[in-house]
Amino acid sequence: QVQLVESGGGLVQAGGSLRLSCAASGLTFSKYAVGWFRQAPGKEREFVSTINWSGDYRYYADSVKGRFTISRENAKSTVYLQMNSLKPGDTALYYCAARGGSSYYYTATEYNYWGQGTQVTVSS
Repeated sequence: QVQLVESGGGLVQAGGSLRLSCAASGLTFSKYAVGWFRQAPGKEREFVSTINWSGDYRYYADSVKGRFTISRENAKSTVYLQMNSLKPGDTALYYCAARGGSSYYYTATEYNYWGQGTQVTVSS
């Protein structure tokens, strides 16, 4: 079956960096778009970034633009989210999600498969 496993979360001070990974199995990864979403306590899940199947198209939420970079290695069935200049407001559980298709997608309802999430905590 399809599995998405996130890793790389942790506790970091404001201004620091983390790199999240999303490793996929059970699907033809190169045919799937992948998105990152996050959910802070008491808040709704929100879109962070997405990348299309080839990596040619990337899209970011305004709140992370210029600080986060999404990339993928299809040979490793993995998508990365490099997060720099982290702020306390970035604290959340980060999820990756995947769906088939040639475009990129930035609403949660468009995704079929989800990981369990990795916690990112940014201290001030």
